[in-house]
Amino acid sequence: MEQQIKLNEHNKQEYPPMHTTEHIINQTMIRLFGCGRSVSAHIERKKSKLDYLLTTCPTEEQIKNLEKAVNEVIARHLPVTTEFITQEEAKGRFDLERLPEDASETVRVVKVGDYDECLCIGTHVANTSEIGTFKIISHDWDEESKRWRMRFKLV
Repeated sequence: MEQQIKLNEHNKQEYPPMHTTEHIINQTMIRLFGCGRSVSAHIERKKSKLDYLLTTCPTEEQIKNLEKAVNEVIARHLPVTTEFITQEEAKGRFDLERLPEDASETVRVVKVGDYDECLCIGTHVANTSEIGTFKIISHDWDEESKRWRMRFKLV
C-alpha cells in the first residue's frame, strides 16, 4: 500500500525559472560571501529582489562575479529534483527555523543538481537549461541594518 504524502498548502504560485534561480543565487551567496540564505525575497516573473545580511557592501567586482557564477551554474544544465523526508530527518541537515509552526511532518527537499538543496514547497523548472540568463539590474546597501538588496531579472 502506497503512503500518501501530506504537505502544507502553498499560498502562492511562483514563476518556476525565477524561483529556481533564487535557489541558485542563495547557494552562490553562501559560497562567495559566507552569509546565510536570503532574509527576504520577492520573486516575480518580470523582476525579483532578494535581501542578504552581510558584514560589508559587496564591491562592483564581487557583484559581477556573483552574476557570472550564477550564470555558470545555470549553464551546467543541472536537473532539479525533489525528495520527501520527515522533519526529524531534516534536523541537522537544514535550518528548520523558517518552517511555519503548523508545518507538516513531511517536508520537501528541492535539489538543483549537486549545487544546492533546501526545504521548499514552491514550483521549479525541471532543468536549469530552462532558466535563461540571470542579470542583476540594481542593488543597494543599508549600512545601519547591514542589508544588501539585489534586484534581478531573467533574459
